[in-house]
Order: sequence, then C-alpha cells, then structure tokens
Amino acid sequence: MATLEGGLLGSDPGALSREQLEQLRNFKIQTRIANEKYLRTHKEVDLLISGFFREMFLKRPDNIREFAAGSSGMKSILLSSVWFLKLPWAASASARAFKDTH
Repeated sequence: MATLEGGLLGSDPGALSREQLEQLRNFKIQTRIANEKYLRTHKEVDLLISGFFREMFLKRPDNIREFAAGSSGMKSILLSSVWFLKLPWAASASARAFKDTH
C-alpha cells in the first residue's frame, strides 16, 4: 500500500485474497450482529450516551476528550442527572442508599 509521510493514501485492492475478503466480510457481519444484541440487552448504554451528549451540548466544552474523561466534572454531572436514576442498577443502589440513611 502506498504511503506518504502522513499515513496511508488509500486502499490496496490486491492486499487481501478473495478468501481473506470473504472472512473479513463475515467477521464484520458477525461483529455487527453481536454489537446489536449487546446494545438491545443493555438499555443503560443508550441512556449513558444520551446523557453524555446532552451535557456536552449544554456545556459545549472546548476540550471534549477532557470533558469525557471527567476532569470537567462529567462524573458528578452524570451521577446527579435525573436520567441516571432510570438505570436499573442505579435505581436499586439509590434505594439502598436512601434506606440506609433513613
């Protein structure tokens, strides 16, 4: 594959054999199916991502990576958000914490 100082120029159609291309295609399909199954069984992922995007768009941080890593208070924002309580494991943890304090 041709390269420049900055990296790859483009794909090299002859780099993989037909068999390798077919294996790669099947791998990608199986990976996508597995990912879909995982996301469908873990609804909390959607809530976490939605909450993150909501806070990101509200705060519009200059450094998104830093914001996502939590150095901008993202962890406390997520933990205090109302949507967080919709998570099954968060609700049960909140209930236990409430019970312990009362």
